[in-house]
Amino acid sequence: MFDNLNWWEIGALLLLALLIFGDRLPTVINDGLRMVRNLRKMASNATTDLSRELGTDIQLEDLHPKAFIRKHLLSEEDEQAIRKPLQGVYDNLRADVTGVHDDLKDVANAADLRSNGRPSTATGSAPAPAPRASYDDAT
Repeated sequence: MFDNLNWWEIGALLLLALLIFGDRLPTVINDGLRMVRNLRKMASNATTDLSRELGTDIQLEDLHPKAFIRKHLLSEEDEQAIRKPLQGVYDNLRADVTGVHDDLKDVANAADLRSNGRPSTATGSAPAPAPRASYDDAT
C-alpha cells in the first residue's frame, strides 16, 4: 500500500496526523480499524448468505461471471462439449503453423550461404560477398 512512500514521507504523515488529531489519535486509529473489521465481516456475511441462497459453496473469486458460469452452471460434460469444436480448430491451426514454420526453416537453411561450406580466402581477409541469386533463379 505504501510502496511508493519512503520512511521520511511516512514519518511526516504520522507527524501530520498527530498534529491534526492530537490526543484523539489512538481513538481515531481504533475507529478506523473497527471500520475495516466491520467491512470484512460484512463481505464475509454477504458471501455466506449468497452461498446459502444458491445452495453451493461460493468464494469471492467465484463471483467473476466467467468463473461463476464455469463452476456452477455448466457440468464437466457441457464444458467439454463447448471446448471440443474449438479444440479441433486450435489443433488444425497449430498443425498448419508448425508446417509453415518447418517449411520456412528448410528454406532458410537452403538459402544460407554460410552453411554451403565455401572455403575462405588464403590471405585471411574477409571473403568477397557472394553474388545474390535473383528471384528468377530461385523459381
